[in-house]
Amino acid sequence: MVRLDERPPERGEDIADEIKLPPSHLYSDEPPLETDLHRNQIDLLIRLLQHWWRERQDFYISGNLTVYYNTQQLKSRDFRGPDVFVVLDTEKKDRRSWAIWDEGGKYPNVVIELLSSSTAKVDKGAKKALYQDVWRLPEYYWFHPETLEFAGFRLVGGHYEAIAPTETGHLPSEQLGLKLGIHERQLRWFTAEGELIPLPEEAERQRAEQERQRAEQAQQQVEQERQARARLEAYLRSQGIDPDQLPQE
Repeated sequence: MVRLDERPPERGEDIADEIKLPPSHLYSDEPPLETDLHRNQIDLLIRLLQHWWRERQDFYISGNLTVYYNTQQLKSRDFRGPDVFVVLDTEKKDRRSWAIWDEGGKYPNVVIELLSSSTAKVDKGAKKALYQDVWRLPEYYWFHPETLEFAGFRLVGGHYEAIAPTETGHLPSEQLGLKLGIHERQLRWFTAEGELIPLPEEAERQRAEQERQRAEQAQQQVEQERQARARLEAYLRSQGIDPDQLPQE
């Protein structure tokens, strides 16, 4: 029932103005990274995947960026963003933060946390429980850049189960169709076949090396043909035949 002192909204008036909506386009609110190892590892994983999937426009990867998932968390600031996270089937663009209500309710598909002496307890406890029970995060990994502790979990039936490593120690990601593994004391992406995914500069060096090898092989082929022709001419002359007088094809 409408009270007499209450005016019903007029035609064209936005009723949503009466509803308290979460703020949009929020800036990230993350603390500084603890060590160079942590910062470099985050940058490495992001650069690798961005370059490997450079032709794709349907994913988002970021790191040390706040994921806002409800207004209570926004007010209390009792939880901050993952060190690295990947979202599939979304628009590839720059963002200030990842606010669930701005992204159609979409949560990350994969999260990687970098452990430290001050964060390991939370990463293995409260965050793992949050990712499992609230986010329903399909895959969760953690890695310690100093001790190289490395583990991964996949959501199965509502609970996390440890991901079994391959013979090479890689952990396969069903979400991304890739693998994660340790290479030269850093966490790296690998292809489904186990090949190390190179950085742009590594890929350029590989391309340049392949070009050098192809040029070298072509030069060797030319030299082999020259030597074969010289041997043939020498044989013909030994038989009293002038190769220069032979009819040309």
